[in-house]
Amino acid sequence: MPLRLYNTLSRQVEEFTPLESGKVKMYVCGPTVYADAHIGHAMAALVFDMVRRYLTYRGYRVTYVTNFTDVDDKIIRRANETGQDPIEMANAFAQKYLEHLADLNIQPADIYPKVSETMDEILRVIGGLSDEAYAYELNGDVYFRVSKDADYGKLSRRTLDEALAGTRVDEDLRKESPADFALWKSAKPGEPAWQSPWGPGRPGWHIECTAMCLHHLGETIDIHGGGNDLIFPHHENEIAQSESLTGKPFSRYWMHNGMLQLSGEKMSKSLGNLITIDEFLSDHSPDALRMLIFTGHYRKPVAFNKDSLESAERALERLLTGLRPAKGSKTTGADADTLREATENARAAFIASMDDDFNTSGGMAAMFELVRAINTARDKGLTGPFFEAAQRTLHELGAILGMKLEGARAESGVDVAAAPFIDLLVEVRGDLRMAKQWAAADKIRNQLNALGIVIEDTPTGAEWRYEEPAA
Repeated sequence: MPLRLYNTLSRQVEEFTPLESGKVKMYVCGPTVYADAHIGHAMAALVFDMVRRYLTYRGYRVTYVTNFTDVDDKIIRRANETGQDPIEMANAFAQKYLEHLADLNIQPADIYPKVSETMDEILRVIGGLSDEAYAYELNGDVYFRVSKDADYGKLSRRTLDEALAGTRVDEDLRKESPADFALWKSAKPGEPAWQSPWGPGRPGWHIECTAMCLHHLGETIDIHGGGNDLIFPHHENEIAQSESLTGKPFSRYWMHNGMLQLSGEKMSKSLGNLITIDEFLSDHSPDALRMLIFTGHYRKPVAFNKDSLESAERALERLLTGLRPAKGSKTTGADADTLREATENARAAFIASMDDDFNTSGGMAAMFELVRAINTARDKGLTGPFFEAAQRTLHELGAILGMKLEGARAESGVDVAAAPFIDLLVEVRGDLRMAKQWAAADKIRNQLNALGIVIEDTPTGAEWRYEEPAA
């Protein structure tokens, strides 16, 4: 089955066909760097890391570009409040964000353009729009003439009246229309400024991504991504600028992820309802966040609360049970054939789900089916190449979602090297129970429990998990 994805532009799931066979040009809007990044930022980064990883797994060569907005009203305001140079402050937050991406096991982009380093390209784009009368100048400010773009609103499906009602417009009565948006802002005291044909100033927000895409990826790209809060006005205005300048489609596919929500609201700095990436990683593993996000669908909102996070942690622990060592001696026979078939089926089901608009929930279900098959085979005494191949496949599928798996147990309180010894103690306890040596069996259980190792007796044998010991 071919890969199919939901295109916000058409509002349909479409077969993915890149411009150039085997290659994908992908641009994702990055953060405005004026404070510590929060896990709402992480959601978009994790979603498009997953998309990139799966495209690569399917054999595409992906060129991935994501930007830093380092020239912006919020940055200037924060820098003025703290007495810092705005560019230096933004660069410091950008560097910290890159460290956060590494902590979250997010693969680095091929290119990280910044506004402050893209001024020549931005000025060329604004100049080109002015030459074609798509832009006009008012005393050092330059605006995009929305009325000249006949299909303005095609991404968000808003009429011009609806667009005006749905966004805050500049209080500049000089503009030809309230819907016209700034491409260049004239310099004001206390703000960084660059020279331009219209006088000193700085770019508006939307023009940066148009200039960066054109410069690094060309006039038409394959996938443009970002949070669904960017559909209007940011992505709508990107389309207007880019296609008015080139006369070509800006992006073939537009992908938008849902928001991470805390108490039912989008997580954002302005609302003050955020959890920084540092705060999250101080108590939880990166795999737990991926589990929380990918058990749903990337286009849907994700509820972040105590219950949903605990559910994700429990699901991660269940997934990790499939990586426990074998404890038998059988290497062939019916059980081996059953596990081999289950492994093949899990990979096929995973791919089928991911080919269906990156359905990570279905992909996770396939992984849990494989875990169930591995654990059943272990309980039946299977070891050897088929058992090892099944565990390698579990790692392989987890890696497509960006999950490390092998490090998750250590992060949840148990060193990876200790797990086989815990398995052995649990097995010895089981033998003691079979021999009705209850006191010795209970001693093992109690001492493990004191270390945070909780043993649960199930119909298929004893399982263990780690829980933080009470203080």
